[in-house]
Formats: sequence, C-alpha cells, structure tokens
Amino acid sequence: MTNRWNLTGRRALVTGGTKGIGYAVAKELLELGAEVLIAARNALDVADCVAAWMAQGLPAAGLAADVTDEAGRAAVFAEVAARWGGLDVLVNNVGTNMRKGFVDYAPAEYEQLFHANLFSTMEMCRAAHPLLQASAHAAIVNIGSVAGRLDVGTGAPYGLTKAAEEQLGRHLAVEWAPDGIRVNTVAPWFIRTPLTAGLLGRPEVLARVEARTPLGRVGEPAEIAAAVAFLCLPGASYITGQCLVVDGGMMAKGL
Repeated sequence: MTNRWNLTGRRALVTGGTKGIGYAVAKELLELGAEVLIAARNALDVADCVAAWMAQGLPAAGLAADVTDEAGRAAVFAEVAARWGGLDVLVNNVGTNMRKGFVDYAPAEYEQLFHANLFSTMEMCRAAHPLLQASAHAAIVNIGSVAGRLDVGTGAPYGLTKAAEEQLGRHLAVEWAPDGIRVNTVAPWFIRTPLTAGLLGRPEVLARVEARTPLGRVGEPAEIAAAVAFLCLPGASYITGQCLVVDGGMMAKGL
C-alpha cells in the first residue's frame, strides 16, 4: 500500500518550477520521493530553489531555460537525457496572461499567449514522448484553468488556450495509452501566486472571488500541487484523460 502513495525512483520534469504552482508542485514531488528537475527562465531563482531543496536532502536539480522557445526546450531535454536518460513525469506549468477586452488585443499579444500557454505545452509533450514511452509508469499533468471551461474575466485568449490544453490532454490520453503514458489536466480557480497577486491585491476583486467560492477563500499553491502529485502516483494508475478541477466548489455553485 505504501508504494502506491510515493514516487520513489521516479524522474520528474517541472516547468516554471521556481514560483507559485510550479514551485509547490516540484516541492511536493520531491517530498514524495521523486527526483525533480525544474526549468525556469531566471537562473538565480533556479539556483536558489535547488540549493534550498538540496540542503533539505531532496534530490533536486534545475536549469535556466525558456520552454516557450525551441532552443530552450532543446536545452531542457538535453539535460534530461544527460542526467537520467529517461523520464517518468512531466508537469507542464508554464503560462502567462494579459487581461483586457478582446478587441483590445494586438495580434502579437494573443499570439504570445498561445505560444506561452498552449504551443509550448504541445511541444514539451511531443519532445517528452520517446522518453516517457520508455518508462514503465509515465504520467503527464498539464496545468489548465477553470477559465478553459467558463468565463471568469481573464480574457478570451487565455481561456481559449486553457480550453485547448484540456482537449489536448484528452486526445493524448487516448492516442498515447498504448504507449503506457497517462495524460491528465488540473484546472485551478484563483490561487495565490505571483500571476494573480495584482488582481487579488484589489479588495473588490478578492471579495468577488471569495463570494463566488463556496469554501470562501482563495486557494493555495500547495493545494494544486497535491492534486498534481496524486495524478502522478501509482495509486492513480487507472486515471487518464481527465481534468481535475480544484476550485473550492466555485463551478458547483451556480447562482
């Protein structure tokens, strides 16, 4: 039973692993026994996170790379190949947003959002496929959003990318099941991260979010990390093609 609830011996790659949800996911996987490689753009942040985890005896590593860029993705998978020669878990966490009315976006802005939130996830999955296919217990978890299911005022391009990301997970779960790769999505509501700090720092916005959420509060990164980790565990071995919404009950509330 214990072996079903730990990740000892698993090799995990987490993108955007120095802040917010990505940091919490990496930490959770490390504490469950996985070896974790984080990738993020800021070299100093990567070094600080890895040093702190290693000081706790956790098997962490990292590199500075922008996974929205082809060269950055190549560097990440070169490191994975050199360090491990294989991969068991991929968590695609990188994403960003620009909140404005639809007609106010310049084409270059929504193209940027599609590259950051969707195309990079697609390419990370594709590059990871041969490594995951060689694993006996491969899992991909993509970080989506409830914005991919209903309008939450985050802007049309962001919602579009998150809806597409969820559909990508469903499709790959079916296509790659014969390869032994499970693919799932976790869709958060408002979580306290650097990406939401500006909005949640406005009392009127925070009050609306809390009023809309049956649990009456904003979520924490560790609560998303727990959901991600569960989907990577041996105990979740029959779960694929799903989207686990982590929203404090928001989508269940209605009027």
